[in-house]
Amino acid sequence: MWATFAIFGLNGLVFASWAARIPSASDSLGLSDGETGALLLVAAIGSMISLPLSGGIAARIGTANTVRVGGIAATIAASTIAGGLVAESVALAATGLFIFGLGIGLWDVAQNLEGAEVERRLLRTIMPKFHAAFSGGAFVGALAGAGLAAAGVELSSHLAAVAVLVLVISLWIPRYFLPEQAHTEKHDDDTPARTGFAAWKEPRTLLIGLVVLGAALTEGAANDWVAKATVDGLGTSEAVGALMFGVFVASMTLFRFIGGGFIDRFGRVRVLQVSLASSLAGLVLFVFAPNVFLAGVGAVLWGTGAALGFPMGMSAAADEPRFAAARVSVVSTVGYMAFLAGPPLLGFLGDQVGIRNALLAVGVAVLASFLVAPAAAERPAGEPEASRARS
Repeated sequence: MWATFAIFGLNGLVFASWAARIPSASDSLGLSDGETGALLLVAAIGSMISLPLSGGIAARIGTANTVRVGGIAATIAASTIAGGLVAESVALAATGLFIFGLGIGLWDVAQNLEGAEVERRLLRTIMPKFHAAFSGGAFVGALAGAGLAAAGVELSSHLAAVAVLVLVISLWIPRYFLPEQAHTEKHDDDTPARTGFAAWKEPRTLLIGLVVLGAALTEGAANDWVAKATVDGLGTSEAVGALMFGVFVASMTLFRFIGGGFIDRFGRVRVLQVSLASSLAGLVLFVFAPNVFLAGVGAVLWGTGAALGFPMGMSAAADEPRFAAARVSVVSTVGYMAFLAGPPLLGFLGDQVGIRNALLAVGVAVLASFLVAPAAAERPAGEPEASRARS
């Protein structure tokens, strides 16, 4: 189990090590905000390509090897981006980011499959804690990035060090994953593991994807826009905006650590519905709050509500070991599409109505997720897809 925590944490650290220093990359390459956004979109495209394929790859070569492939890709990506920065080549940096997106997509699906299998073996909910490890790793990565930037360390040197760290740990830690036969377990009917794109035709899987879409969009929107919405909407300093973002992240991380007990006690659907309701209430309070204090209360409710949707969606998609790889791939793809593509669209809307008001659009997706939450109910292994889950 410790190996799964470590891999989730390393994934978050790698992501944040780059994200925290995007301004440095933009300055080094002489990019405008729009050009920087286009560069970041290249990484998103890489993930959108690899995520739908990741389930089939993990089913064939195992989750440990899939994490290793993702880690190797991230290592190559970090080295390529570093080279692009040194050469001041946008094309080379973009190539590195595309490879980075491919690798992270593979890595993400594989670590969630491993986490779901550990959860099944323990017979208790632990997936939220794995995602808390990701959040914790991201926090450490962001702090490291800020510290290195303050110390004047070049981003190219930072990324080179990250490349070495990722290569060593991503090749070593997966050897302590569960035996691979756990992920390809046969059942009494001897039905083979399903791979490819068959899961995209399953109503329950798509509904779970919709649940995760709302959760991922509310998390992604907060990551990108809470600080700016606080500054623009309430006229605060940038420091207060950063603090508001910290309040959101801290609330989300804390509830990921403690939320598993609530899921075991009250059930997945009820906790999902309460979480989504909390997220929606917090979002609305944040948008309409007349002062920083009430906006902070909204951020706490928002972060608490955003904590469990994504990990519970992963658990629901992996209920049946036979079909887990394909279904987790589908749900991850839908979630990351919302996480990566949604916030930029909110930025365009924010140009028209202000970013604080634009955040209300997220509430529509959260409400839709709330309505279809019963699809994520615990489902005994072997239950046919046509059977609709009930809360």
